[in-house]
Amino acid sequence: MIDDYTEFIERVNRRHDIDLSLYKETQMKRRITTLRNKRGFTSYIHYFEAMNKDNELMKEFIDRLTINVSEFFRNKKRWDVLKDRVVPELIHNKSRITIWSAACSTGEEPYSLAILFKEYFPTVKVDILATDIDEEALKKAKEAVYTEQALKEVPTILKQKYFTYEKGMYRLDSALEQNITFKKHNLLADRYPSNYDLIVCRNVLIYFTDEAKDKIYNGFSNTLRENGVLFVGSTEQIFTPEKYSLQLLDTFFYQKTKS
Repeated sequence: MIDDYTEFIERVNRRHDIDLSLYKETQMKRRITTLRNKRGFTSYIHYFEAMNKDNELMKEFIDRLTINVSEFFRNKKRWDVLKDRVVPELIHNKSRITIWSAACSTGEEPYSLAILFKEYFPTVKVDILATDIDEEALKKAKEAVYTEQALKEVPTILKQKYFTYEKGMYRLDSALEQNITFKKHNLLADRYPSNYDLIVCRNVLIYFTDEAKDKIYNGFSNTLRENGVLFVGSTEQIFTPEKYSLQLLDTFFYQKTKS
């Protein structure tokens, strides 16, 4: 007999095209159980049925699923490597660059990229695709209003230059939004884009199983142009990059090689 939780994840997959079996079960089950209990349900199936009737419950579930914790220039030293070494190599003999900010959450990452190019590479045209599975997170990203905490790694001079302080919050300069396209995308189910110079996907893959990571890394490799770069999070080292036609460029940066 199929157990309650297994049936729950199968229903979520059929109804919402989100395959929870590709997330690490211990972490995911604990997260969902906490949320289910908080809402007063003792059965995963009753919780699922309630979510299908209540959009707020569903939004809360998706938000909890995706763990939207982000900030501008997270792990600043890695962003310095991006600025000082990686981008100069990528833009060599180029006037235009394409970037995919995958699992972009509430927008801090793609906007950090926009600031970096505006400030340090102003002559380069940059097109940024920013995607996430969570529509509520994307909505917040488009609003482009952030807390002091989200800006803790932003140098004061850049904070003053690109943000306006309003009622305890920071509003991003709307000019930075012009080269960013926000779009809903499921890394485990949707088709990947192609011909990108840089993919930034950080602090997301730690929640996935090895099978799911394998699928995503292959997808990222196929997305990158030759010599394109994948920038991952500080807990997401790829131990066999050659498996995906990648090679280590710098710590947490992997470059696409010839297939």
